[in-house]
Amino acid sequence: MNQKATAAPQSLHRTVGLDDNRAVEMYKCMLLARKFDERCLLLQRAGKINFHVSGVGQETAQVAAAFALDTQKDYFLPYYRDYGFMLAVGMTTRELMLSAFAKAEDPNSGGRQMPGHFGSKKLRVLTGSSPVTTQVPHAVGAALASKMRREEAVSFVTFGEGSSNQGDFHEGANFAGVQKLPVILMCENNQYAISVPIAKQLAGKVSDRALGYGFPGLRVDGNDALEMFRAVSEARLRGVSGEGPTLIEAMMYRLSPHSTSDNDLAYRTKEEVDANWKKDGVPRYKQYLVEAGLWSEEQEEAYLKEVAQELKEATEYADKAPYPRAEDTLLHVYAGDGNGQGGND
Repeated sequence: MNQKATAAPQSLHRTVGLDDNRAVEMYKCMLLARKFDERCLLLQRAGKINFHVSGVGQETAQVAAAFALDTQKDYFLPYYRDYGFMLAVGMTTRELMLSAFAKAEDPNSGGRQMPGHFGSKKLRVLTGSSPVTTQVPHAVGAALASKMRREEAVSFVTFGEGSSNQGDFHEGANFAGVQKLPVILMCENNQYAISVPIAKQLAGKVSDRALGYGFPGLRVDGNDALEMFRAVSEARLRGVSGEGPTLIEAMMYRLSPHSTSDNDLAYRTKEEVDANWKKDGVPRYKQYLVEAGLWSEEQEEAYLKEVAQELKEATEYADKAPYPRAEDTLLHVYAGDGNGQGGND
């Protein structure tokens, strides 16, 4: 890209629209997401939580995308690995940990859904469900509503490359293209749909599929934080300017197993995983900030201590919090009757 060729290496973040403080905050959020994910993996292995779907290796693209969006105007439909995205738009480690422990205070589902099924009216996150790709038509519907209301907003939805083979993706993309809707469809291409490698899923590029639906598609290095921020920023500008949808294929690698129930070395080699750890976007972005004079090893050490304390407190709180009651099953199912029963708040 021309910006990389003309801008000084130490000022690329300003070229794409990030000031110094935001550039650092973006890294801190990525690092927090990574440490949260690692803590959940340990908690599951220790028997403290039942299940975890990891997003290790995908935080760079998630957080950079979130920083390019407007948390006061846009609508978000993340998929089940998007812990980094959720932290970036305002969900706390305590709230995410409450979800991991399936406790009643979990703001996503009241402890009644699997972790990774996000939803928050306050944070403009539409509730997700377990069948993959259902969030794409929902995102397109939200974008249609924004267009009808003449809002200066986009709908942002993520999904894996395996999901791009589902009918929901194609139906949503077609409708978005026909109606020129302000929606950003971001495929987090992590190379595997559970145990199926990309070579057995796709004959071409996910990004090329946008051509059939009449809007731009681009493939971006998902380990390049600033390139991801630029791509999503430009896609948002297209959306709010009335130019329609954008499909972004963020290329990355799932460094962890599919879930804590998965033995990933049954279908890929340790050498392959190790090689991709060397491409990890989190240390790559850290190195950029260090070279730009915005971050240091001393700051890293101090921040990691803050994160460790934050995660310790979040874990202890969630561990001691009460589970949902049996009668809570009907909460948020029926409209309220004026006596505090039911309701959808």
